[in-house]
Amino acid sequence: MTATMLSPAALAKAIEEHIRPNTFPVGIKMVASAAEIPEKAKRPGRDLKIDSALCQGLSFARHYGWVIAVSREDISCPIGATLFGFQPRVDHFDGGHCCAGMYTKDAAAGAKTEAAAPCFNFGKYFAMVSGPLSRIDFEPDVVLAFGNPAQVMRLVTGALWESGGYVHSRFSGRTDCADEVIETMQTGKPQVILPCYGDRIFGQTQDHEMAFSFPWAMRDSLVRGLEGTHKGGVRYPIPSYLRYTGTFPPSYEKLREFWPGGETKA
Repeated sequence: MTATMLSPAALAKAIEEHIRPNTFPVGIKMVASAAEIPEKAKRPGRDLKIDSALCQGLSFARHYGWVIAVSREDISCPIGATLFGFQPRVDHFDGGHCCAGMYTKDAAAGAKTEAAAPCFNFGKYFAMVSGPLSRIDFEPDVVLAFGNPAQVMRLVTGALWESGGYVHSRFSGRTDCADEVIETMQTGKPQVILPCYGDRIFGQTQDHEMAFSFPWAMRDSLVRGLEGTHKGGVRYPIPSYLRYTGTFPPSYEKLREFWPGGETKA
């Protein structure tokens, strides 16, 4: 088919057909007030009696199939709260002290990391809403799909079908929530995501997983790209090359000596 203004459910179907991810592709929307949170969305503090990291909320969406809103009222991660503008940036953060001794050798190096991280202005948004594409009733800002490296490669090739070129991404091993959402929204371009240390702890992202995020506005071109590259022979699961003659251990090959005619093969 030729995709035109796909709905979230139709996009989910296309991703699942071509990529076959193990978890739900997720739609993510930033909202400016509590009134904008979908009625059916779960709130960590209200409904689960916990505070939640942003990566944890995304994992609820992709593993459980929940629509969930992590807000400034119930976010557990101080770094995520800072970068998403739920709390103000302070000197302790900008000075690199959160990085120092863990991610960087000192605060000066940490300050460079914090300065390079994508962020929203303080107070711009109230909550991050996420849910499985197949079940949400809102248009997301960003779409996020997790998979193994081969599945992410398929998404990259689909994204480049019409434009050519390369997907450019940045990695720090830290704050992948900002890469997934903020970087993608601010650049309007797709991102390959290397899950960070915190995502692996709190979001329970596994060692074999990577992710791919893209702006909602490019959904149609991405699906056209998945279809086009599929027709071109770039597919998942990756087809193995099987048209070859295998070789076998000498003890196996000796069987040929006992066959009628004592057949042997070079």
